[in-house]
Amino acid sequence: MTYDDYLAGEPVIVTAALTGGVHGKEANPNLPETPEEIGRAAAAAEAAGASVVHLHARRPNGERSFSTERFQAVTDAVREQADDVIVQHSTGGTGAPDDVRHQPLRTDPPPEMASLDMGPLNRYEHLTSENTRALVDSLLAEMHDRGIKPELEVFNDGHLNEVRGLLERADLADPAYATLIFGGGTLTPPRPGNLLNAVRNLPDGAAFNTLGFGRHQLPFATLGVLLGGHVRVGLEDNVYRDRGELAESNAQLVERVATVAETLGRPVASPAEAREILGL
Repeated sequence: MTYDDYLAGEPVIVTAALTGGVHGKEANPNLPETPEEIGRAAAAAEAAGASVVHLHARRPNGERSFSTERFQAVTDAVREQADDVIVQHSTGGTGAPDDVRHQPLRTDPPPEMASLDMGPLNRYEHLTSENTRALVDSLLAEMHDRGIKPELEVFNDGHLNEVRGLLERADLADPAYATLIFGGGTLTPPRPGNLLNAVRNLPDGAAFNTLGFGRHQLPFATLGVLLGGHVRVGLEDNVYRDRGELAESNAQLVERVATVAETLGRPVASPAEAREILGL
């Protein structure tokens, strides 16, 4: 994926990360937490232009849950309320035992995609996620067995080495799909040049998704569109519409980036087009 893909007007896949597992309604009361709220948010995001929804599950008290049962409830609500959106489950987490990290993969039917963190990372004061190679390989093996496409989450430049190593020791269906993530902590600093370098260092033939946390969401999505990549937005990663103005919904953030993409000459991919692009 290159600038030539932008010039050719290749469709852009918009992923909506609806809820996350860290902040809740205390950060933005419009953030969905229950399965029903997440289902409605998925349907609205799809109508606004999202072809993929990145899902987390929460306990009834709003805390994050990895359990298959809770993911099943969320997925069922999404499939009931949305039309044809691609379901992508999160397997990322901080402090969760390795076996628990597998549980989001075990819904019936399985998700079409699932996230796969490519290495250790620190965010905030007390949150660390180890993501050892052994865990990465075990999650990938279960994804392969269940027909789930991995979304390789790249939080810093060292994780690009991990992507290359993973491709050397495992067979991934083409195209490899990496989300390039920019923010604080041990993430790559959110500077445009760093995105350019990350794109240059991707393995040949890989497709990429662009994610900037917080105020960097819109500019990095715009850069991703211009570089021929795909984009992720949503209340998991950014709870604001503008400085000091909370976002009204995930759909509002999706609609904004869809307008940017179309203004720049790239149509927004439908779920069917996204499946073709991603090889699902």
